[in-house]
Amino acid sequence: MRVVVVGATGNVGTSLLASLAEEPRVDSILGLARRAPGLSFPKTEWGQVDVASSPDLAARFAGADAVVHLAWLIQPGRDLRLVHDVNVEGSRRVFEAAVDAGVPALVYASSVGAYAPGPKDRAVDESWPTTGIASSFYSRHKAEVERILDGVERAAPSLRVVRLRPGLIFKRDAASGIRRLFAGPFLPNRLVRPGLIPIVPDEPRLVFQGVHSLDVGEAYRLAVVGDAHGAFNVAADPVLDPGELGRALGARPVPIPGRVLRGAAAISWRLRLQPSEPGWVDMALNAPVMDTSRAREVLGWRPQHTSVEALLELIGGIHDGAGIDTPPLAPHTGGPLRIREVLSGVGSRVGARGI
Repeated sequence: MRVVVVGATGNVGTSLLASLAEEPRVDSILGLARRAPGLSFPKTEWGQVDVASSPDLAARFAGADAVVHLAWLIQPGRDLRLVHDVNVEGSRRVFEAAVDAGVPALVYASSVGAYAPGPKDRAVDESWPTTGIASSFYSRHKAEVERILDGVERAAPSLRVVRLRPGLIFKRDAASGIRRLFAGPFLPNRLVRPGLIPIVPDEPRLVFQGVHSLDVGEAYRLAVVGDAHGAFNVAADPVLDPGELGRALGARPVPIPGRVLRGAAAISWRLRLQPSEPGWVDMALNAPVMDTSRAREVLGWRPQHTSVEALLELIGGIHDGAGIDTPPLAPHTGGPLRIREVLSGVGSRVGARGI
């Protein structure tokens, strides 16, 4: 098999490349990204594309047995035109190029963020509406791309389409990249560790799911080499609620209403203290808990890490300034005292771009 991975240098892309490297049915991999990495993987050659503008996507996909679309832009979150061009129109271009190239299988990185607001006290399956959470650009874009993919499936019924909808994805190697994307340049790494985080918000709707990036990479491998189609929720146990977070971090749950959490995010966003717009809080408070039975039963997926293990690995990586040699994940791209991150406008300029 030949597999093309679009957005291969990020958190999930690097995990997928590692998983595909161990797969005997995969002979060659083309890893595509906007910027070339310094890292190498077995079986993988690199190519540079911008999904929003490169004219030769179909040519890149020619001869592929599967295309995996992972490319997504989280920053600059203050430039909604740019992120829409990459996330929504770029995804449309990838899907159309896969059809034009006659690729048999398309695997797309959707998200729990595609779902409409849902329950926290029970798990929903893949039939829950994917209409998103209106106040989050990330969620809106994920929902919009799901609708585009619906149209692609109707127009190309012979194309095998798989959509993975993971929860929050953690690993040590992605720590510096995740810190840049969500916390910004002013978070001291050395203060990020269990025992130094004194409290967690005890808000009943602050309930979410996590999963290790390597386990997500394995789910993508199974989707590529198998014959499954449709949507799959991907997350590990346990569900992360305030009590679980408090135990994991050695922190005390303190009642803090969701409106206060959102207000704090909005103020720090407006003051450019951090790059994450307040819609991320809305998504955390409103996205449903997912039932992952279908991934386990149909894909045969079994996570090797608990959600707590994955979260603690990420926290340890942030504390240590961990990363790997790809543009989204490299640990030292912010420059001395993270000055390049500050000069990027903390989420307002292309310098913060995060495919």
